Amino acid sequence: MSFVIGHAVTVLLLLILWLPGNLFASQTAWLVELDGGIGPASQDLVLRALEKARESEARVFIIKMNTPGGLDFSMRKMIAGILDSRVPVVTWVAPAGARAASAGVYILYASHVAAMAPTTHLGAATPVRIGVIPDLPDPTKQNNKNDQAGRGDAMERKIVNDAVAYIRGLAERQGRNAAWAEKAVREAVTLTAREALEANVIDLLASDVDDLLMKLDGRKIVSGHVDTVLHTGDMTIQRVRPDWRNRLLSIITDPNVAYVLMLVGVYGLIFEFSSPGYVLPGVVGVISLLLALYAFQVLPVSYAGLALLAVGLTFIIAEAFVTSGGVLGVGGLIAFVMGSVILFDDEHLAVSLPLIGGLALIAGGFLLWAISRLAALRRRRAVSGREAMIGKTARVIADFSGKGWVRFEGESWRAESAEPLTEGQKVQVVESNGLVLKVRSCEEC
Repeated sequence: MSFVIGHAVTVLLLLILWLPGNLFASQTAWLVELDGGIGPASQDLVLRALEKARESEARVFIIKMNTPGGLDFSMRKMIAGILDSRVPVVTWVAPAGARAASAGVYILYASHVAAMAPTTHLGAATPVRIGVIPDLPDPTKQNNKNDQAGRGDAMERKIVNDAVAYIRGLAERQGRNAAWAEKAVREAVTLTAREALEANVIDLLASDVDDLLMKLDGRKIVSGHVDTVLHTGDMTIQRVRPDWRNRLLSIITDPNVAYVLMLVGVYGLIFEFSSPGYVLPGVVGVISLLLALYAFQVLPVSYAGLALLAVGLTFIIAEAFVTSGGVLGVGGLIAFVMGSVILFDDEHLAVSLPLIGGLALIAGGFLLWAISRLAALRRRRAVSGREAMIGKTARVIADFSGKGWVRFEGESWRAESAEPLTEGQKVQVVESNGLVLKVRSCEEC
């Protein structure tokens, strides 16, 4: 009897130790907000939060999304994490007025549950870098004028067809409307939240988080090849806040910030090399350039734009040292502006045109200063060396005709003159030939 009681007490203690943690896990839903373009920062936030949610044994992971789209690379990384997640992922387009465009449509289709708030919309999933492709040529018609365009757009068609296959695969995996998904890619069509629900594009409508949890309760999904029934009626929400690492990544991967960091880095190193010993410009330049290079590593940088930018900066700086009459400077300014405009190879990631204009004006101002400075230096009289002697006055030491001696700035110099000179007469230096000065009389100098 005592043996049975002892085992019962042991089992009871184990249940007491196990139940609180298990109950806490079963009552927790993690929520992360994506507001803005899909990029390296949002990718890092979602994937790290998914991993922490799995470790904490959360029962549901909710992505509250409002996005115009973003980078294909970041989107695919996020989708891979969602598809591999053992924690059911619910993507909810909210709040009212939000949208899930372009990359957001793919993420919505990949999620175990797709939800939208009223007065939201989704669609326009055509790869934004290339736009909508032209109609395919009709093979039944001869001398079709679209044949040349069709061949010319082969790469564009490959990208669109790849996107279509990708989103259809996501739709078939989650049992959603694959035909509409293809139209969203090929024709950039859109749907309101109510139309999306009726077309089997999403699973439910929810006006707020409580409404979402209530409608998720009892829903059966497949997560990690395992059928799971969600029990969300009494769940508490744990909101995921971006930490310092994610905020820093979000800042430096902003195209405008990365662009400025690169310029600060380049100019900092130039100032340090031109005036060694200041240290501060070099330190700031190296740190800024390294941060910019990291940002360029994760952003879709156009190498043509980067090359134009580098050439432009080189030409502008060279104008201060090379006599080109402004040709190098003007060409560098044009290359600088063109490189800045095409620096990032994505519609949602571009440098602000006012920022480009402001920096171009600064570079143009520097260019004008350098040209005017060089012109002024050329007009300015020399202050040292033989060139500085020309035009200055001296005194004849003793009478001479042809060759003799003059006192110039406290020193005795050999002198030549085409006219006879007398002692104490004031003369002007007109030429310096080695250690001999050529002079002429100058009574009014």
